[in-house]
Amino acid sequence: MSNLYSSVPFQEQNNPPLLIMNKFIILATLVAVSAAAEYTTPAYSAPAYPAPAYPTPAYPAPAYSKPAYEYEPMPYSFDWAVKDEPSYNDYSHQQSSDGKVVTGSYRVALPDGRTQIVTYKADEYGYVADVKYEGEAKYDEYKPAYKPAASSSEPAYSKPAYPAEPAAYSEPAYTKPAYPETTYPEPTYSKPAYSEPAYPKPAYPEPAYPKPAYPEPAYPKPTYSEPAYPKPAYPEPAYSKPAYPEPTYAKPAYPEPTYPSKPAY
Repeated sequence: MSNLYSSVPFQEQNNPPLLIMNKFIILATLVAVSAAAEYTTPAYSAPAYPAPAYPTPAYPAPAYSKPAYEYEPMPYSFDWAVKDEPSYNDYSHQQSSDGKVVTGSYRVALPDGRTQIVTYKADEYGYVADVKYEGEAKYDEYKPAYKPAASSSEPAYSKPAYPAEPAAYSEPAYTKPAYPETTYPEPTYSKPAYSEPAYPKPAYPEPAYPKPAYPEPAYPKPTYSEPAYPKPAYPEPAYSKPAYPEPTYAKPAYPEPTYPSKPAY
């Protein structure tokens, strides 16, 4: 208990109402902490929402009118061919059917010289074709060789008559004047003859220079004395000490606290 009172300021120890209030605050804080530790978060069950039920729309089935007539399958057969050398058209087609299965073939002359032959069959299971080629592809230089049909006749057009071509233009003959040719004599210059001067080559002996020897100078090491500066003397200012009257405080009269006796351990 003495340790508890020793940690409390002196003003609180001498003021019982303030000490009781502090104890109440500490007790309330301990109660709040213990209550918070024991509080548990409530568990809420997830809400269950029923699935929305939408009515299925009812559409009436379309009614198609059945034709009043029906044709029975009939067998047939046809073939045709075109071969025109001037226009390079060479192809044919043949097809037959027994009312259920259709078979046939066609052939086409390709521009590269080959012939494409396609044999096919079509029934309720689908269409099947077999493609073959005859000949060898050739890529020659294109040379048009169009020949008109025998029945065609060349139209007769009258050849237009153009005016006669004018006679060739003749160059007029002019007499060329004859001017006398001036002849100037070619000047002759004599080439000067200079003799090449001969200069004697001077012979100079190679000079020999002695290497100078300089003695190492001996300089005395200078000695510097530390300068002595006089310390400036400043007069110490004399300030008069202010005289403040000593404040007098009234000594509070606190009741002497009574402490419980020290427990015996």
